[in-house]
Amino acid sequence: MNAGDDTAVVVIGGGVVGAAVAHALARRAVEVTLLEAEDELALGPSGSNSGILHTGFDSPPGELETRLILRSAALREAVLAELGVPVLRCGAVLTPRGAEEVRTVAAVAEGARRNGVAVTLRENGALEVPGEAVTDPVAYTRALADAAQARGAEVRTSAAVVAIEGGGRPVVRTAAGGAVTCDVVVNCAGLRADSVAQLAGDDSFEVYPRKGEFFVFDPPRGEPLERIILPVPTKRTKGVLVFPTIDGKVVAGPTAHDQENKRDRSVRPGARAEVMEKAGTMLPALAGAEPIASYAGLRPAGRGVNYLIGRSAASPALINVAAIRSTGLSASLGIGEHVASLVSEHGVVLGSESPLPELAGRAPSSSVPWWRRAAERHPHAA
Repeated sequence: MNAGDDTAVVVIGGGVVGAAVAHALARRAVEVTLLEAEDELALGPSGSNSGILHTGFDSPPGELETRLILRSAALREAVLAELGVPVLRCGAVLTPRGAEEVRTVAAVAEGARRNGVAVTLRENGALEVPGEAVTDPVAYTRALADAAQARGAEVRTSAAVVAIEGGGRPVVRTAAGGAVTCDVVVNCAGLRADSVAQLAGDDSFEVYPRKGEFFVFDPPRGEPLERIILPVPTKRTKGVLVFPTIDGKVVAGPTAHDQENKRDRSVRPGARAEVMEKAGTMLPALAGAEPIASYAGLRPAGRGVNYLIGRSAASPALINVAAIRSTGLSASLGIGEHVASLVSEHGVVLGSESPLPELAGRAPSSSVPWWRRAAERHPHAA
């Protein structure tokens, strides 16, 4: 990026949300520059999560998060087909244990119906959710960014933002000395979203890391896991789940460990016992199995706020997309569309949606599974 660059929108953050916002804008003929601090896309929460594409069946009806997940689900099939992103349409099941959990699952089923998500509540109290699916979250993120580039967007890695200067049109400066002038800045910086907002004079929110640790296994007894096994949720967390990956492995997790260090992605020594106590009950064949890998992701949780999406009161040309927690992958397409409408309200003209050029229609492939990439990038427990 050279000094003096000019664009309509700068998107800060190359995770799945930033990539989805860039994609939503570029496909509507908006000039976009995406800036990612790391040397690759999806190295943060987007590359170290479960890869599950949720339907929104268990999201609280009426909330912004829920509306964006449901909208994403409506958009998803067309986008997956256009981008060639791998997906395992396996469905999910929640099996209650005890009368209290039976009541909880029945309430979840009622919420799913209110959200318009197809579910089946069995006589034994188990809830089947056929629309739940699994993808490769790194391939998904990269495919969105590639599609945005094919429509004219610029995607820059190793471009950490160090200043946002106001006064007329904002000027965004990077650590490498580059600068780009724009009409609107969209802050999708994940764990750094609060720091990026502060560069523009906005200290209205705080983001902290909630660590989720995962353990990867070869399929027990060589038999593939046919569907996602979901726990009965609590108010604090969706809990430990067991799910298949695109490449045929089985993963158990995550934990939910709140911390202050935004760079510590190590797997805690006690995490395995914490996960396996619950996962072994859900899938008894995992009991005693040795993991082949482990990894941890840091979800950007907001202090007293969730899904903070809107124009900054302190800096009108800044749109914050912050505190997008574990459902960011599932909600990303809806978030992109929603942010595009906010950009339009600022005066940026959205054009007609353009088809994807032929040469960009397939998701990037990698010889390294996304879960192994996450495990190898950071220290993990033995």
